[in-house]
This record gives sequence, C-alpha cells and structure tokens, in this order.
Amino acid sequence: MSGEEDLTTAADIVASGGLVIYPTETVYGLGADALEPDAVERVFEAKGRDRSEPISLGVPDIECALEHVHASEHERDFMRAFLPGPVTVVLEGRETVPDVLTGGRDRVGIRIPDHDLARELLDRAGPLTATSANVSGRESATRVADVDPEIRDAAGAILDGGETAGTASTVVDVAAGEIYRRGTNANAVERWLRNHSE
Repeated sequence: MSGEEDLTTAADIVASGGLVIYPTETVYGLGADALEPDAVERVFEAKGRDRSEPISLGVPDIECALEHVHASEHERDFMRAFLPGPVTVVLEGRETVPDVLTGGRDRVGIRIPDHDLARELLDRAGPLTATSANVSGRESATRVADVDPEIRDAAGAILDGGETAGTASTVVDVAAGEIYRRGTNANAVERWLRNHSE
C-alpha cells in the first residue's frame, strides 16, 4: 500500500506536468493535470489513444466537480445519489476544461472514485485525467503488476492500492437520460433515470 510520502511525490509529479498511476474502485487509472493541455496530451501519447476519444475528469467531490461543469438540479440529484462511486457522469463543461480532454466537445465525463487513496491524491493534486492505465485496446489493469510496460515507463509514480474490482464505470448522460457504457451499477442507474425523468 502507498503511504503519505508516495502521495506527496505523486502530487508533485502531477504539479510538474508528469503522469502517475493510481488505483480506483474499478481499475488502475492514469492521472495527469486534467486542466493542463500539455499534460493531457502526454496521457494520449502514453496510451496511444485517438485524440477524438474524450478522457474523463477525476475530482475528489461534487463541490469540486461543480467548479468545472454546469449541472442542473436534476443532474446534481443524480450525482448525490451515485457519487462517489463507479459512475462517470457526462455534463456540460465550463471554460476551465481544455478541448484536448473532451475531443473538442462541450461535455465532459466527471468521475469521483469511491477509493480513499484516489480521492486523497485528487485532494492534493487537483483534477486529474480519469482514464484506465493501459495502452488503448489492451486490458485494463486491476493490479500494479498488470500495468503495461509502456504506461509504467511514462509514469513518474505508481500508487499501489492492491487489487481493484476490474469492472469499468457506467457512463451516463443524465440530461439525455442515456447510458453510454454499461458497467458497475448500470441497473441502479437505469432505475434512477426511469424513476426520476424530468
């Protein structure tokens, strides 16, 4: 497990524009300063990810999320019901969110991990890219040992939180009432959307 010193090192690396590997309740993530376009570019390069595929924004809590997105009361109700947790909520981004993160779209996925180590890092380092720590097209890592060598080489620090659950987050656009990717909690999300239609 990672301790205080590891968290400080990881936050310092993020502050200097570098990449870190961190655990979430789903899979290991690859984090960089999500509000700094050059740092986000490094994430795309490390993953070999197509620039048209958006990357989510990881934050420690709903309050922080609302600094970077516009959310209706309906969307806020949903966030309070499901976050922190393995759900990515697609919301309208504010001007702080760089185009490179969203592939030029006006909406961004918000992720608040239900994982103490991840949220501690987010508290210290600020909003991070919330994307799996793997080369695009390969399996997501549920243990540090499973992280692709290319990703390890690109990252300045690795926070080890033990084995993660391995199921991806459910991605949902509450305003559209649409689930884009079914993952953990998908049935509960579907139920909520059905019972709370605007």
